[in-house]
Order: sequence, then C-alpha cells, then structure tokens
Amino acid sequence: MNQDQPVRRTVVKRQIPSRYLSTGERTVRVYLPPSYRDDLQYPVVYCQDGEDFFNFGRIATLSHERIVGEAWEPFVIVGVDVDKKVRTEEYQPGSDRHEAYLAFWMEELVPYIEANFAVRGDLRSRLLAGDSLGGAASLSIALRWPDAFNRILSLSGAYYDTSIRQIQQASDLSNLSVWMTVGLQETAYQTDHGTFNFVELNRMARRLLERKGAYIDYREKAGEHKWGFWQTELPEALGAFLGPEAHM
Repeated sequence: MNQDQPVRRTVVKRQIPSRYLSTGERTVRVYLPPSYRDDLQYPVVYCQDGEDFFNFGRIATLSHERIVGEAWEPFVIVGVDVDKKVRTEEYQPGSDRHEAYLAFWMEELVPYIEANFAVRGDLRSRLLAGDSLGGAASLSIALRWPDAFNRILSLSGAYYDTSIRQIQQASDLSNLSVWMTVGLQETAYQTDHGTFNFVELNRMARRLLERKGAYIDYREKAGEHKWGFWQTELPEALGAFLGPEAHM
C-alpha cells in the first residue's frame, strides 16, 4: 500500500441477542484497529451511549488516527447503543430495567464480544467509558463486578443520589481507577427529572471514591454538558489508559 494512502477505519455492527432486555437484542458497533488479526488479543474500550460516542465523540476516528500514527498501541472499541426513551431507567441504579441491563452486560454482552473478537479479558485491558448517566452506569457495573472491571472513563458523570449510595455502601475501592472531567458551565443543567449542578455531583463522587481508596484523576474545565466539550476531552482521557504515558 502506498504510504500516503490513508488506512480506512473498520467499524462493524452486531445485534446481540438478549433474554434480559425487553427488546430481545441490542445493537453494538465495534471498531477494529488497522491490521486487526484474530490470532492476537487487544485491549478493549466498552462505551455506554455507543452511537453518540462514535458519531458525536468521534472516538473511533480519533483513536484510529493515533493508532495509525503509532502514538497509541492498537485497541478495540465497543459502543453499546441505547434507546433514549428508556435511557434513564436503564442507566440509573435502582430499577428493574437497570438490573436487567447489568445482567445483559456481564452475562451476554461481554461473553459475546470475547467469543467473536480478539479482545483481552483481564482487568488492565478493559475500560468502561460513559458520559453523564453513562458514567453512572459504568460505575454501577464496576462496583457490581470489581473482578471484571476496575477502570472507568467518566465524562460529566450524572452521580445522582442512587450512585452516591452505591459508593457509600461499597467497601474497599483501592483497586478502582477513575478518570473524571466536568465542565464548569454545568452548574444548572436541566434534565427530564430536574435541574442539577454537575460540578457538585462530580466533586461529591470524587470525595467519596477517594475516601474508599479509589485512584481518581480529576479535572474541571470550561465546558458545557455537551459532546462539543466531551469530544475535546477524549484524547487525554483515552491516553491516560491506553497511550504511551498511561498512568491509570
């Protein structure tokens, strides 16, 4: 191949059958790095709000550019789509739909990905990524299955009371690493169930997680509760886990 010819991105879609989800299946999109080989094994990033991470966060594009440029080692990205009409129930702890989502995640999603794609299954090679309530869902998964997930990328996490209680009820979290960012213009963000100060929510979650022993890499920057802010944060966030100077 001509060295000047761009290496095309590979993103495939799959429908994962589910006996837990009411729809009976869930769409995922999977980014495969250049020169992907079935006989190798790659780190894997699992994203809540998969469609948004791919389309608005451009996670596959920015990762692909850095992998092709040899700034980062190759890895796989799995974006798990969500029905926005039931997103709050599915992502926020405390409901039957959330419990069904957790069961789908560990009993169906992860086994499917590991059976069909060349990804590693150890703690250091798995990363959970989420924005807003997706951050809360990622934390819920990591708290429920600390032997399966202990690294979280959180973009303006919606750590409402149910998430705070989860942290308070947790025991030792010294094996957990969380990269957190929140925008300083997120102090009065309107949701479908109230107006929230996301800066305070993230500060509180950080304090409680650190008290439980978790390692937190935290920042507050000028930004709103939008993908325009989160997209600019993704390179630094992913680099903390997967780049040459990874420290998470």
